[in-house]
Amino acid sequence: MKRKADIIELIAFALIKVFSFTIIFFLIFMLGYIIKSGFSALSVDFFTKMPENQMRGGGIMPAIVGTFFLMLGSAIVSIPIGIITAVYLNEYAKNPRVVKIIRLGINNLAGVPSVVFGLFGLSLFVIFLDFGTSILAGSLTLGVLSLPIIIRSTEEALLTVPPTYREASLSLGATRWQTIYRIVLPNALPGILTGVMLSLGRSAGETAPIMFTAAAFFAPDLPKSVYSEVMSLPYHIYVLATAGLHIQETRHLQYGTAIVLILLVLLLNTTGLILRYRLRRKF
Repeated sequence: MKRKADIIELIAFALIKVFSFTIIFFLIFMLGYIIKSGFSALSVDFFTKMPENQMRGGGIMPAIVGTFFLMLGSAIVSIPIGIITAVYLNEYAKNPRVVKIIRLGINNLAGVPSVVFGLFGLSLFVIFLDFGTSILAGSLTLGVLSLPIIIRSTEEALLTVPPTYREASLSLGATRWQTIYRIVLPNALPGILTGVMLSLGRSAGETAPIMFTAAAFFAPDLPKSVYSEVMSLPYHIYVLATAGLHIQETRHLQYGTAIVLILLVLLLNTTGLILRYRLRRKF
């Protein structure tokens, strides 16, 4: 019997290793192909100049700036609402039926395709509220898209804080809010930060939501207000690869833009890991 269990365990670990190395292989192959195809486009001008010659030359500065503004706007919208919602569900909500319904809605929201969020943003923010195709409409749409990630990650982080921390704080005379603000949230901050970075990474890479609410095919200037249209990295890749006039001529620019987007997401995730490590050591 023991020998049979050992054989099953050996087979299971072998399969896990095979699947893991297969995923790593395809990841390295994909990244290698993108870097090989787009490395020739990378230069200082590529990062700092405007597109030129019907986007067959120049740089992607407007797309980088537009992506940054959309990420910033979505963070301003989603982070406070997401954290407050998670704190309410985990620390204040008493009716289990209400909590169950809210969590069911959050889980369903997380499974909605991003193009549906784009249509929602188009109908509510662009048309009904008359924000037009703008940074504001795109940021609000991406903020709604990011909410489930932040809420769920914040809830998980709050659950990792031992109940004894809360009991000790309350027994010393602190109010519930003081306990949450000074004890619970600082200890849950590493997990919350992970969710925030994941949501920012998703906001940076989404195309469908901003296609309907914020992105411009071409913007000759940098945005002047929250009501301006913007270029963005994922939509720029989509335009060059599918809707451009010179698809083959801009192939290296497509992959070059993809490299910049990958580097941006990698930078966000690396920053999140470093901050999480330091916060864990601190708390």
